[in-house]
Amino acid sequence: MANEITLSNIARELNITPATVSRALRNHPKISAETKESVLRVASRLNYKRNKVASSLRSGKTHMIGVIIPSAEINFFGSVVHGIETVANVNGYNILIYQSNESYEHEVKGIETLLAARVDGILVSIAKETVDYTHLTDVAKRGLPIVFFDRGNDNMGIPSVVIDDYKGAFIATERLIKQGYQRVAHISGPQHVKVFYDRFKGYMAALQVNNLPFDPNLVFQGNISIESGKKAADYFLSLSERPDAVFAVEDFCALGLMKSIKEHGLKIPDEFGIMGFANELFGEHTTPSLSTIDQQTVLMGKEAFKLLLELIEKKDLAIALQKKIVLEPIPIFRESSERKKH
Repeated sequence: MANEITLSNIARELNITPATVSRALRNHPKISAETKESVLRVASRLNYKRNKVASSLRSGKTHMIGVIIPSAEINFFGSVVHGIETVANVNGYNILIYQSNESYEHEVKGIETLLAARVDGILVSIAKETVDYTHLTDVAKRGLPIVFFDRGNDNMGIPSVVIDDYKGAFIATERLIKQGYQRVAHISGPQHVKVFYDRFKGYMAALQVNNLPFDPNLVFQGNISIESGKKAADYFLSLSERPDAVFAVEDFCALGLMKSIKEHGLKIPDEFGIMGFANELFGEHTTPSLSTIDQQTVLMGKEAFKLLLELIEKKDLAIALQKKIVLEPIPIFRESSERKKH
């Protein structure tokens, strides 16, 4: 393999010092335009590639941020990453993505991997298995900027960008009630995860405000998967007093539920209403199309990176550390919740 071209190679050819070459390549104001032009010409001819590792050691920054997502299979997280990347690129940052696969162990390993890569900051959406947050608070204690997105924890003093999950769940549940459904059930998520707990609370509040009794038999403990949606359908349809509608904690549960409900011969939405949450891409293509709550994913990603950048650049640091940005949920009412008016 050919030897790597260094600053010294360029300096020798031009009979100047490597330090002058370095300053010329960084467009330093004290270097003349003529010297800069000569350095760039020789660097281009020799196919010089800047050593990013050496550069980061000198500046103390890698211009890389780490992003930990629970699953790459869920379009929601891909869309958030798109938002992150859009703003990161404009600001000269690259991103390293680590998938936890909803596993606590993988999440811990992800943090270790990103720390070893010397990232300038970390964006995290917490895995549903995670109940011990030491690895995350340790990052903050080290002074490395860290921001939660979507799934956060308000008790850790770590800034976050989230959707108003309580409000979104309230809107979804109330929509089903306003459409005339009398027994609205809920497929919940793991309750130690704040977003799923908030959605459960929003569901309960909508029942209360609309004078419907809360029946614990109408809550199925789901696990954020198509399979748990199918199991929920079997459970709900086995009850002596069946529900006539379901608010599912997210769209994959809703998809499994819809598939199973149709297999049992019930008509959606005439005999059974369904609302999801997250506005996954498949929702508008199901039959019937799936009503859901949009979480402003691209905006969430952009806001999360901007908040992380505030921490990296130490702008209003005390204020940034206390920030919790709450985005508005946007209801998307499609066929699965909309009873035809007779």
